[in-house]
Amino acid sequence: QVQLVESGGGLIEPGGSLELSCAASGSISSVNSMGWYRQAPGKQRELVAIINTVGNTKYADSVKGRFTISRDNAKNTVYLQMNSLKFEDTAVYYCNYYLNWGGDVYDYWGQGTQVTVSS
Repeated sequence: QVQLVESGGGLIEPGGSLELSCAASGSISSVNSMGWYRQAPGKQRELVAIINTVGNTKYADSVKGRFTISRDNAKNTVYLQMNSLKFEDTAVYYCNYYLNWGGDVYDYWGQGTQVTVSS
């Protein structure tokens, strides 16, 4: 089992910045992928950004150049720095831990943290 605890959401004006954090605990593999997804009201959950243990990253086109994902492997923590926030970034942001180990999939989610971009 892996537990994920997110922090850092809140209310922010357009153009502002926020940083989300997600700390993982439990049975953490030395090889894994962690990342952020979001779900806006009435929409499906979508990928925001993911990063693996060697630092390879993937971003949604909508956040490229504005959001930066990073991780501290020693702390099993992933961060999402969000800059130049837009109204359409408003969503619940979920942390994800994913590992596919020889066909055995380990897929865990945090409880979500609300990010609201509003003037």
